[in-house]
Amino acid sequence: MLQQTTVAAVIPYYERWMKRFPSVQELAAAEESEVLALWQGLGYYRRARNLHAAAKKLDERAGVFPRDYEGLRDLPGIGDYTAQAVRAFAFDEPVPVLDANVIRVVARLFEIRTPVDTAKGLAKVRAKLEELLPAKGGHEFVSAIMELGALVCRAGRPDCLLCPVKEFCAAKTPEKLPVKSPKAPVKERAEYAAWVSDGKRILLQQSTARRWGGLWRLPPLETEPRGGPAAELTYSIVRERVTLRIHRASERALAASDEPRKAFLFRELEQIAIPSPHRRAIAKARGE
Repeated sequence: MLQQTTVAAVIPYYERWMKRFPSVQELAAAEESEVLALWQGLGYYRRARNLHAAAKKLDERAGVFPRDYEGLRDLPGIGDYTAQAVRAFAFDEPVPVLDANVIRVVARLFEIRTPVDTAKGLAKVRAKLEELLPAKGGHEFVSAIMELGALVCRAGRPDCLLCPVKEFCAAKTPEKLPVKSPKAPVKERAEYAAWVSDGKRILLQQSTARRWGGLWRLPPLETEPRGGPAAELTYSIVRERVTLRIHRASERALAASDEPRKAFLFRELEQIAIPSPHRRAIAKARGE
């Protein structure tokens, strides 16, 4: 839940989630639609699907959570970082946990000039971090180096005078580290969707696409109709800035689709999983 989201913003979502799913078994037994509905507002819905899939896998194993790296990686949604973080924080193992703060600290300590967002650069950081690992006490070590990066060895201008490891630091210009590859330019594109409503209900279409699979959105339009949009907004996703334009239309004017469509009462929308841009567009079109 904390991916690109602050702790303060996540707390109410976390509390609602834990109230509804206090155990792995209850999450595993839930319908995907309910899981997605509870997650809405946090974005990155793949995380919710992965949590759901992981819960089902654990439920098949009588709820026994793996401790080893391979077992953790076998769970849906758990990559290298999460697997190592679980091993360090849950099981106190001295393992390399590479988040942005840790990468920055290690790159500066050892003056690593290879871009850290490349396989070669990350391998160098990992190798140096492994040299620093204690024989035991992974939780404390990882917490310390993460806090060092968050509070002292900050991005941009680090507070080197207060750094407890400054005498070991090889960085001559720490503010220029870590090095990263040039970012790809942000692409601009437009999306069009239909507003089919009788004033009490709104027609939505359930996406089967990878990005918003299982979520209900306004029916997509392949081309933009003539006339001004009923609502327009912009949102960002990865390296794209998308302009979403909503146009009033009739259901019979929509192209045929294999994706299911359904008309919902406006008061029902709070209980339905809808992508945040489309929820905002609905509110905007209604003048809210």
